[in-house]
Amino acid sequence: MFSLLLSIKELFQSFKFIFKSKDTRALFALIIATLGIGTLFYTSVEKMSPLDALYLSFITLTTIGYGDLHPITAIGKIFTMCYATVGLGFMAMFISVIAKSFVYSAHNRKHKNTKE
Repeated sequence: MFSLLLSIKELFQSFKFIFKSKDTRALFALIIATLGIGTLFYTSVEKMSPLDALYLSFITLTTIGYGDLHPITAIGKIFTMCYATVGLGFMAMFISVIAKSFVYSAHNRKHKNTKE
């Protein structure tokens, strides 16, 4: 349990570190914009509530895909295929930045502790 709490603490420290970078902030803004575009599309074309549209956008981008919500129209299905393809790239980049920062900070702490 203690190691889980330490890992969570390190994860939040990694978030704090990576958001100092302009590139990471831009990538995060791109993901937020992508979620917004998906939400607007599903609200207007698929006639979903804003919360359902955001939920569908989020589960599509994160590849969770529970299957409880899905597009009904042909244009909605085509949009979702493109949206998932593009969004997956954005999410993969963001997750790799987080993982790289997490590993880098853990390596630095380990290296710092061996010097002392």
